[in-house]
Amino acid sequence: MQRKCALVTGASSGIGKGIARVLAENGYDVGISFNQNEAGARDTLDQVAARGARGVLLQADVADMRQNAALAAAFLDAFGRVDLLVNNAGITRAKPFLDVDEALFDDVLGLDLKGSFFLSQHIARRMVADKTAGRIVNITSNHQQGCWPGSTVYAASKAALMKFTQNCAMELAPYKITVNAIAPGYTVIERMGDYRARYAGPLSRIPLKRFLTPEEVGHAVVYLASEQAGYITGTCLTMDGGALLPAWVAQEPQ
Repeated sequence: MQRKCALVTGASSGIGKGIARVLAENGYDVGISFNQNEAGARDTLDQVAARGARGVLLQADVADMRQNAALAAAFLDAFGRVDLLVNNAGITRAKPFLDVDEALFDDVLGLDLKGSFFLSQHIARRMVADKTAGRIVNITSNHQQGCWPGSTVYAASKAALMKFTQNCAMELAPYKITVNAIAPGYTVIERMGDYRARYAGPLSRIPLKRFLTPEEVGHAVVYLASEQAGYITGTCLTMDGGALLPAWVAQEPQ
């Protein structure tokens, strides 16, 4: 069976690395897009190869429109087709609303929204040309619904990315291309260390009493990209352990 081809942005660490690993285990060759963390990207490449998949390193700043277009072209040159795009690259810049400046606003919106928008356009054009019933998955955040101090710009970017997901899904549906989002909550990443000690406060407010793992996001991506999910488009899977539930009983059941 021919392996499918996926492009994952921000694949040098964290959620992107986990997604790349799981895709490699589930029949995908992977374009590993990264910006500055080449060492992390090479580690992802090694992990993809260890799972019997082909990986290609693709360096680009997705927020730079020339590099954005070049990334899509380089991926297509390397693989010759595209079945799945995962827009995972993003940045968080926490700052109180009254202190936000234009540079911070442009940095966050430029990568989290603009970069994903135009990379999706480049990839979707190829899917349409090849008549590929492809998949686009945007990694948003539960910030698109919840409110945290200092997250006015980040939350707005993720909410906008979700709205883009819905409109893009509507426009690409005639081509059998689905577009969905995954909204993670707190996720275990490499630099956290012992997160249970470091993040005891947030952990105490999560009903499931743990953080999400990057691999769990990867398995969700695999499902949304599967034939079984072919009738799902324009929707969002929130993965935050119930953190946004409006009310829950803190005590143990009797």
